[in-house]
Amino acid sequence: MKKEKFDVLGMTCSACSSHVEKNVAGVDGVNSVSVSLLTNSMTVEYDEAVTDDSQIINAVTASGYSAKKQGASTAPGTTLEDAADERLHGMKIRLIYSFVFLIPLMYISMGEMIGLPIPGFIAGHQNAVSYSFLQFLLCLPILYVNRVYYISGFKRLFQGAPNMDSLIAIGSGAAVAYGIYVIFKIGYAMGMGDMQSVMHYHMELYFESAATILALITLGKFFEERSKGKTGAAIKALMELAPQTAIVERGGVETEIPSAEVLVGDTIIVKPGMSIPVDGVVIFGESTVDESALTGESIPVEKSVGDKVTGATINKSGYIKVEAKKVGSDTALSEIISLVEEASASKAPIAQLADKISGIFVPAVITIAVITCAVWLLSGADFEFALSCAIAVLVISCPCALGLATPVAIMVGTGRGAANGILIKSGEALQTLQGIETVVLDKTGTITEGKPSVTDMRAANRDTELLLKIAYSLEKQSEHPLSVAIADYANRFDTELMEVTEFEALHGKGVKGSVGDEMYYAGNLKLMQDVGLDTSLFAPELEAFASEGKTPILVADSKSVIGLFAVADKVKPSSQDAVRRLKDMNINVMMLTGDNQKTAAAVAGSIGITQVMAEVLPEDKESKIRAIQENGTKTAMVGDGINDAPALARADVGIAIGAGTDVAIDSADIVLVRNDLMDVASAVRLSKKVLLNIKENLFWAFIYNVIGIPIAAGVFYPLFHFKLSPMFAAAAMSLSSVCVVLNALRLRNFKPEKAQLEDKKEDKKEERSKVKMEVKIEGMSCSHCSGRVEQALNAIDGVSAKVDLEKKTAYVTSSENITEEQIKAAVEDAGYTVVSVK
Repeated sequence: MKKEKFDVLGMTCSACSSHVEKNVAGVDGVNSVSVSLLTNSMTVEYDEAVTDDSQIINAVTASGYSAKKQGASTAPGTTLEDAADERLHGMKIRLIYSFVFLIPLMYISMGEMIGLPIPGFIAGHQNAVSYSFLQFLLCLPILYVNRVYYISGFKRLFQGAPNMDSLIAIGSGAAVAYGIYVIFKIGYAMGMGDMQSVMHYHMELYFESAATILALITLGKFFEERSKGKTGAAIKALMELAPQTAIVERGGVETEIPSAEVLVGDTIIVKPGMSIPVDGVVIFGESTVDESALTGESIPVEKSVGDKVTGATINKSGYIKVEAKKVGSDTALSEIISLVEEASASKAPIAQLADKISGIFVPAVITIAVITCAVWLLSGADFEFALSCAIAVLVISCPCALGLATPVAIMVGTGRGAANGILIKSGEALQTLQGIETVVLDKTGTITEGKPSVTDMRAANRDTELLLKIAYSLEKQSEHPLSVAIADYANRFDTELMEVTEFEALHGKGVKGSVGDEMYYAGNLKLMQDVGLDTSLFAPELEAFASEGKTPILVADSKSVIGLFAVADKVKPSSQDAVRRLKDMNINVMMLTGDNQKTAAAVAGSIGITQVMAEVLPEDKESKIRAIQENGTKTAMVGDGINDAPALARADVGIAIGAGTDVAIDSADIVLVRNDLMDVASAVRLSKKVLLNIKENLFWAFIYNVIGIPIAAGVFYPLFHFKLSPMFAAAAMSLSSVCVVLNALRLRNFKPEKAQLEDKKEDKKEERSKVKMEVKIEGMSCSHCSGRVEQALNAIDGVSAKVDLEKKTAYVTSSENITEEQIKAAVEDAGYTVVSVK
């Protein structure tokens, strides 16, 4: 299967996107298709052996729209033509022209009604032809600059797939056509000398209604487009992070070139204060790097030779040289942008209801409008009234709000998440996460730092030198974190490295290999049991280490255990807070690890986890997740290693720690860039907020149409003599879409858990720094007195005071640097006496 993205041009509402989606889904070989109205894009997964890009584009064209394949990802910082800005500029020009002609049109049509003078050549019934024709002339430029509604609307209508433009075109077009008919009727009546008919038709012109409908809808579209632009602010901000140029050292010569021209293997010079243009490795120098733009972590990270650096981060202090490892679209920043864009364009399952309704919405509205007109005519209403109701129904019915309800919230939510180091890959993952009931955490690298070190060593016959040699020689062959810890420990003592043959890594158990003529083993208790060796000699140590949360690694030859090492992995400082926060959300937290039961239980207990699945082999982790799911429990798995990948893929939501392996990240639905468990709680809370926002948007979009259409149709007119004019209907329709977008923009205020905790600490710190005093005062006899004292005290910077006249006391809250003498001086200067200060 191949996945491609396309730009789709010409869509104006959810009926458009629904029609395109339906047509493309009908192409043979297309497995899935998702069309985003917000980004005017389409993602298609299809079988290359059955179909190709041209057939997909033809299906879009057959729908009445145009499409083109999106080009290869462009490196951040490259100048791009911003189609959204162009659309906004075009709407602004249309808006200006519309109102330039609408204002005099409204003055002529409405001025006389409110007592304003109008020119004599159009005043009175005798000048009805001039009056009506001038309105028509003023209406024509507005019709022309907004002709896009008619071109698109009637084109879709004749293709059998009417959209929002069709409603506008029919509604305003009917008003104009009726106005032209009225001009002819007035001219005919004038010629016949029928002034009664002239007076009647003089008041039935609808040119101002048609013009106002177009102008107000364009105004609404302008605000909607501008607001939609803000929803993509996070993506734009990410794109602007990377520098435009890079200093490259080639052949000993420093050259400044565009970042897009940097090649893998180039040496990049990064001076203090400069932004790093590519992903790479430091090959010279030392510095601290500000990674907050990508991770949200404010504390700079120390970097030296051999350390990895990421593009778009800022070199704070030292002069460093970086060897480029990933450039252009392969950099971490580009991948983050790509993830956010894909998530923004994806659809959450909750959007399916809106899509289904949008597909039948416009035809249903046209039908309702026709029925409305017919019912009013049959009930005896005049044609003007019936037409007005029908036009109002057409204009007020807006499928845009339905179509925007989900994508704007997802775009703002995923963008805000990315800004805080939480990368959400799809709308489906975002929706699923908010309903998670159980979170399963891997231990090493997830709960703990993932950098274990040796804390204890025991040798059976006190021959520590031989134990170190054997352990070092075996573990040096493995890249497992526990092996690296033992190898690093032995290396500190300049231990001799012996030749190892027949080396084999035993998955989930340890390693084995021959040194000389003897086979040696290094691993966990299960490995020793499999080999059939007695471990009772070290039973007390095994018990003690496990209870302390340390992992014992036993070393043995073919006959007996010759020693053991205790390895401990430090628990991350935020892990306990993260578990507590998840529990506060009524989420069950479990640990899943390959470590032994006692060690796992000790680590779990230290952070408040009571349910532990220990000694689980890597291939069994996926089955453990499946077993939890079989009980009907929605489960999220958090891990960082290759052995976690199957479990991450099996879980309802897989969450990868950003510092983990590429395989784990690829298998996950959500990636935590900061490598901080607190971000699991932040991701859950973000998903809840986004889903709540989507539900609010859908509710208002639905309720708007449920209430608006009957009012526009005049259902309440017989009881309350109230109906909606087409002009007010147009304003209400425009407002609905703007409200949905503005509601979604509230998500930009989201703060992750860590930031919230820091804010609370600052508030408490500020509260502790305040001093409270009770000041007894003599001489106050009325409210004017207490008011003067209160005013005098509050005039001191850093003081907040409230005076109780009855108790003759001022209650003062001040900063620590305010002295009692300052308080007394302020009261006495106001003309009163301080008795005491407590």
